[in-house]
Amino acid sequence: MNTLKQTLPKAVLFLLAAILLCGVLYTAVVTGLAQLIFPENANGRFFIVDGKTYGCELLAQQYTDDAHLWGRIMELDVTTHVDEEGNALLYAHPSNLSPASEEYEALVAERVERLRAADPEKAGEPIPVDLVTCSASGLDPHISPAAAEYQVSRIARARGMAEEEIRSVIEACTDQPFLGIFGEATVNVLEVNLTLDGILTD
Repeated sequence: MNTLKQTLPKAVLFLLAAILLCGVLYTAVVTGLAQLIFPENANGRFFIVDGKTYGCELLAQQYTDDAHLWGRIMELDVTTHVDEEGNALLYAHPSNLSPASEEYEALVAERVERLRAADPEKAGEPIPVDLVTCSASGLDPHISPAAAEYQVSRIARARGMAEEEIRSVIEACTDQPFLGIFGEATVNVLEVNLTLDGILTD
């Protein structure tokens, strides 16, 4: 039977080898390949214009005014995080509310009411489900083309633009299914809004 004096050096050596292999070499190889093959994705796919960062293509930002496209419901918190100067920081997190809970039902009802108020002429139209529900992460940057189309008339009215102009921007910011068959078409909300504001151009 091996004694502790015999086993311990082997265990420590194995631990160091595992750290080197899994924590250093593997990480370095994966990071290097990612930077070589798809550097934009590996670095977060930020929208950077004239040296200024406007957000990340992979993370949602909340818009609530009539002149912009609205995304999915986000779980936002400004009460628990502050910066070094004591200013409240906006923090977003996934939702853990059950779809059967009263709180979730109230959240959806509140969003339905806001959408109806913003587009009273659409009172008889069904609201796309992704406009009134959270995603699993609470940070989904995309909505469906139907959810974007639902908002076209409001945005056009608020901006004094033709609806076709809004639709052309939405179409340009729509990602089609991978290889035409995998997944669904999605609209990146932040990209649409930055384009509407003239920050991004074709």
